[in-house]
Amino acid sequence: EIRATVPDLELGPDVDAGAALELVRSGDASLTAILTRACALALRESPWANAAYRDGRFERYGRVNVGVTVQAAETSQLIAAVLDADTKSLSDLTEEIDRLSARARDGELTPPEQAGTTFTLSDMSAHPGAQRWSALVISPQAAALTAGAPFPAPVVRNGAVVPGELISLTLACDHRI
Repeated sequence: EIRATVPDLELGPDVDAGAALELVRSGDASLTAILTRACALALRESPWANAAYRDGRFERYGRVNVGVTVQAAETSQLIAAVLDADTKSLSDLTEEIDRLSARARDGELTPPEQAGTTFTLSDMSAHPGAQRWSALVISPQAAALTAGAPFPAPVVRNGAVVPGELISLTLACDHRI
């Protein structure tokens, strides 16, 4: 239904994830929290991406509320709302996403904890070998981002080609916005 009603455009770069993965490996943050923070800050800087298309017109959201896809059961996922994500530190985001994920796995995520999202992030990095995923724009949101599993690849740092790790990102955007 989403694909039939939202005219979407997908963009799909591969990005150097070395610094983010170092933070994850050190235990300082989760990759989902890093991606959430990056999305939230980008949405704050680009307000048309933090918008909706409703009843034939555009409207911008006043808050940056990132919906994060979390595993609810073995085969199902829910979207947990991280409200005002652009105002939270990386450590606060890591704690909040971990708490919401645990509540989802226990079947305790409430409707208010799933409501009010202005953008959706799906971090699929836990699925090794699945590097690129399509993203679905959840109407009336303007955009959604999906991150695939990290993979080894050469990267250029300080003018030299060195071993690195990339993540494929897919941004789906409502073409009307």
